[in-house]
Amino acid sequence: MSESDYPFEMIRWDGKVPITPEYLCNISDKPEGSPIQEIEVDNFFNMSGRFRNLASLLKENLSDLKVYKVGTINIPVYIVGRSAEGNWVGLSTRLIQT
Repeated sequence: MSESDYPFEMIRWDGKVPITPEYLCNISDKPEGSPIQEIEVDNFFNMSGRFRNLASLLKENLSDLKVYKVGTINIPVYIVGRSAEGNWVGLSTRLIQT
């Protein structure tokens, strides 16, 4: 497995939109039916201790926090939770796994 360092980008999605496999594939430009992995934030950030503060900040400020990995090899990753206003807010990045 190989991983590249991609930057984090802020994301904000309408809170009325449910996060479904179809929605995740659509925003990722992946075909419907692509594999989607849902993991806990601590498990995702456990890969590196350098993101411990970021994980804490997200957990303190967002509810229903989850990480979604969409597809294989060149994988969009969405770290999202609900803001106090009810919108989906978080970060996106990309992983390269071979």
